Amino acid sequence: MRAVLERCNKAKVIVNSEVVGEINKGFVVFLGIGKDDTESDLDYLVKKICGLRIFEDENNKMNLNPKSVQAELLVISNFTLFANTSHGFRPDFLDSMMPEGAKKYVDKFIEKCKAQNTFKKVASGIFGADMEVLVSNDGPVNIIFDTKRE
Repeated sequence: MRAVLERCNKAKVIVNSEVVGEINKGFVVFLGIGKDDTESDLDYLVKKICGLRIFEDENNKMNLNPKSVQAELLVISNFTLFANTSHGFRPDFLDSMMPEGAKKYVDKFIEKCKAQNTFKKVASGIFGADMEVLVSNDGPVNIIFDTKRE
């Protein structure tokens, strides 16, 4: 699995001119599922993201986790995180999991994040939809995860 996490002040996702997910201070996670991903990849990523200490403490050091600051989470499915750009100028996405399987993993990721009781709110986009994602990045702080390389 691959994820790009952005720490944000606020974010929202719009589908067909309608806001379908919206958060305040927290994380936006763009989540890509690879064709070889497993439950252990999913569990690893949930654990890392729910415990990530990248919010400032009273000394302005990134030391606080999402729960301690009542952070919120917005999850956006994004198969393009598995783009292969090694040949030519048109990427292929052959390393992405097929949509049926990928949707199950994205749904499980959201469920498991909710079950952790780490985030004050968990919102998401719509799997497979054409989404407009608006993020007010805080920092900026962006962290890339790849469960096959960590």
